[in-house]
Order: sequence, then C-alpha cells, then structure tokens
Amino acid sequence: MGFDATSGRRPRPFIKHIAAAGLALHALALAGAARPAALPAPAASGIALRYQNVISLNQVRTLTVLPGETVTVEVVDREPGSGFVAQPAGGRLVPLGAGRWEWESPSTPGLYPIQVLAADGGKAVTLQAFVIVPFGRLQDGLLNGYRIGSYPDKPLRGLADYLPPAGFVEVTRENENVLISPHFRLKQFLCKQPAGSRRYVVLSERLLLALEFILKRVNEAGYRATTFTIMSGFRTPAYNTSLGNVHYSMHQWGGAADIFIDENGDGMMDDLNLDGRSDFLDAGVLYRLIDEAAAQPEAQGLIGGLGKYRATNAHGPFVHVDVRQGRKARW
Repeated sequence: MGFDATSGRRPRPFIKHIAAAGLALHALALAGAARPAALPAPAASGIALRYQNVISLNQVRTLTVLPGETVTVEVVDREPGSGFVAQPAGGRLVPLGAGRWEWESPSTPGLYPIQVLAADGGKAVTLQAFVIVPFGRLQDGLLNGYRIGSYPDKPLRGLADYLPPAGFVEVTRENENVLISPHFRLKQFLCKQPAGSRRYVVLSERLLLALEFILKRVNEAGYRATTFTIMSGFRTPAYNTSLGNVHYSMHQWGGAADIFIDENGDGMMDDLNLDGRSDFLDAGVLYRLIDEAAAQPEAQGLIGGLGKYRATNAHGPFVHVDVRQGRKARW
C-alpha cells in the first residue's frame, strides 16, 4: 500500500474496478426465481465520484479523514458543459476546476457530510465525511474511556492492511443511525462490547462497497434482502481477544462482517432454501451467492475471505465475508 507523502499518513486500500461494478441495484422482476424479490431502492446516483483512489456510483458514500487532512474530490466522466456543485457541512473547500475540489477537513472529529449536486438538480450524492479521532490519542488501550486494547506489534506478513488504523469514528446517539452506504447504517458495524455514550468504530470503504455489491447480487438471484443483519462488524482488539478469536482477525480493522438475511425480523437466518428450517444449509445458500458474486470480473480482488458457520447456542447460522487483500480464503 505504501506511504502517502502528501497527507503524511498511510493511504487506505483502493479499488479501481468499482466504477465498472457500478453497484447499482435496479428494480428487476426475476421470473422463475426461488422466491419473489422486492429489491432495495436503487443505489446508483448517476454521478461517479473519485476520492482517495476510490471510485463509486453509490448515492451515499463514506469518507474517513484525519483532522485537517486534505482530500481531492472529483466527478469522473463529466459530460462536456455539465456543472456540479459541492456543499460541505464544514471544513474548507477550494475549487480546482469543473467538478473537482480540494477539501480540508475540520480540526474537530465528527460527521461533516458533503453534498455533490448536478447544476440542474437532477443528480445528487452524499459523501458522509467522518473526521476520525487519531490513533495516537489512545492511552493505555483506552479512548475517552472506551476500551480499544492493543493492535499486533507486527503486521501480518508485513502487509500494510494490518498496521494500526489511522483512527476511529466516534459514534454517538446523534449519528448512529446515519446511512454510510445506500443500505447500511453506522450502528450496524458497532462492536458488541459494553460501552457508555461514546463508542468508536473503524470503517472500511472497501467493506461497504463489497456488501452493497453482494446485496445487489443476492436480490438479482431472487432473494429478498433490504440489508444484511450484521451479527459482528468491527471488533476492538480487546473484544476480539475476549472471544478467543484469531490474532489478526480482519474485524479489528473494520474489514470483515458476519452477516445473514433476516427479513422477518426473528433474529435468525431466513429460510433461504424453503425447507421450513433456519440452519447451516441456508448459510450455504448465502455463501454460494457471495462466492459467485466474488467471481464476477468487476469484483475481482474485492472479496478476500468467505466462510460459513453453523448455529450454536449463542447464535444462528451466518456467513463471514472480508476484504483482505493479496490472497483468497474459503472455509
């Protein structure tokens, strides 16, 4: 991944192929599907936006930056003569030309949405820009009283993905319900450990893009899924250790989610194979759908790890998906 000399920090993982994927959830009626599908609302805005080497067409996107960091935001493939306006909720915006801006984030951590609109008002996107609390503010594994714990001393196989994160998104009652992608909210990714009014999470833009892509494929296959229930998203190293999980779990970097489909709201995986039960076979259906989605040309390199799990006394069946880079893992 390397070091970004312009910002003084490690650049985040990037995705060059996402523009091709589009991540658009079109309203389709699939004849002969396993069950009737009511697809989520369309995710595509019609505006391809590039920032931090990520290109996305989603109506809602997420950007995490350090206090005072400068980011270039650009509309990709602009039509000649088309005009765009950017309206940030904070920070300093400098126009660099038609459909291109430099944004300097505020010095105070928090959420500062940036609206990008076409001049005629026909197209618009929201870039949920979170100014994160820098990693260096951790003291003895605590961040404002919230236990984070310790990240591994050495990154796995020297990979930059396993270096300590740049910082943490502060989650409050005011922002926990905000959409961070078209079909997922911030609170869905919170660690399950006990906490007070202040909680923190590491967000991976790659994971959000992967989940939206998978959701699209699942619905196109004829299964109703307005979102995924995220049984486990971000885990602090302290919580991950308490579970006895692997030392380098991608959950600690916000790059993994344990998911299932729960449209009836009973807290369990839906009966995807229509055999009258919620069990490991249903996890297998979701696993197969995700594995097939990952094999699509536009998703190459996006989904790294994939595993299916049986129910226990503590939880129902689920599927693990992560965005590890450099190698594919299936179990």
